[in-house]
This record gives sequence, structure tokens and C-alpha cells, in this order.
Amino acid sequence: MSGAAEGLFARLRAACAEEWDAYMRHAFVAGLADGSLPETCFRHYLVQDYLFLIHFARAHGLAAYKADTLEDIRRAAAGLSAIVDREMDLHVAYCRDWGLDEAAMAAAPEANATLAYTRFVLEAGLAGDLLDLLVALAPCVIGYAEIGRSLDADPATQRQDNPYAAWIDTYADADYQAVAADHAAHMDALLARRGGTGRMPGLNRLFRQATRLEAAFWDMGFDVAD
Repeated sequence: MSGAAEGLFARLRAACAEEWDAYMRHAFVAGLADGSLPETCFRHYLVQDYLFLIHFARAHGLAAYKADTLEDIRRAAAGLSAIVDREMDLHVAYCRDWGLDEAAMAAAPEANATLAYTRFVLEAGLAGDLLDLLVALAPCVIGYAEIGRSLDADPATQRQDNPYAAWIDTYADADYQAVAADHAAHMDALLARRGGTGRMPGLNRLFRQATRLEAAFWDMGFDVAD
């Protein structure tokens, strides 16, 4: 993700360094790294992540509507297809290994944190443009790549007998890193087309709030009674 180091994402991250650090270094992430996270918390998180993915797919549908070029429509359509035709199946299979049934996950109530972040993203896209939508999604799309890469590179991360090693590997994998890099590059291209530096205060506010809501999603993982 070398391009992200100099682009819009790096500027957004620097503008909310405190919030970003709280998200990256959250106790939930630390528990994934050393394997100490209670499994009940992880299962709760997986159920809510399933529900989140449904709204993530809706966000890609909204991206297609907000696009004003055929290339951007194709990007959105490809992202939507990747979620509903591949990623959902992979997530369900992974959850099955944790004793979770898809029908039960689909019937589960959305936690407040799930509602807050997913509706925030959709509202950002509805009220704004495609760039606003991608910025609101960036703490999720790019943040998970940064977490996966950081945990994978950290010698303190427990690899042997860590039940969460596969989760770390998923987001450290080159395929997911490429998805995140593409998201960052797309934001850069949209910024060049849709405004320039005058948009930065508004984009910073969007990104900061989205980052806080992502950290709250980690908090939710600990609230198994939510």
C-alpha cells in the first residue's frame, strides 16, 4: 500500500491520529494478537460482522448509483459481486467453524454499534457523493488491512495455538492488501476530480467519526449481551 502513504488516506489518518491509534490498538485487537480474546466475544463479533457485510453490499449498490463514470459503476458492481457472491460465502464457512449457523446469524438483532456505523456510512453516501461514501468506508476497508499487516509483522503476535491466526492471515494476505490499496487509490482519483483541498475539513470530519464508530464496533465485541 505504498501509494496510501502519500495520498488522501494518509492525510485523513494524520488528521485524527488519536482516534486512529485507539482503533488500531484497541483491546479487542490485542486479544486477537495474543489469542486471549474470549471466544464468546469473537463469536458475537462474527455474527455482527455478518450483518455488517449485508449493509456493506448495500453501500456498493449506493456507490454505483452515485458514480458518474462507467469505470466507477464497474468498480462498484465488482465490489458488490465480490461481497454477495464470494465474501459472504467465505464468511459463512468461517463462522460455521466457530459453531455459528447462517440462519441464526441472519435472524440476530443488530447491535447498536452495527446500526450506528452502517447507517452512518449509508447516510454519508446518500447526503454526499461517491468520495464521501468511500471516505466513510475507509476505516473499515483500509483499517483492517493495516491491522492485519501490523499484527502479521509484529513478532509479539502469537502464531502457535492462536485461534485467531486465520483472521489475522485473512487481512494480512496480499489479496486483501490489494483491495485496500485500490480503495486508497480510488479515493485519490476522486479527490482530484471532485474538489481538491477545499474538501478536506468535511472529509476529515467524516473519517474521524467513521473511525470512532469502528472502534465502537470493537467495543461491541465485548458486550456479548448486546
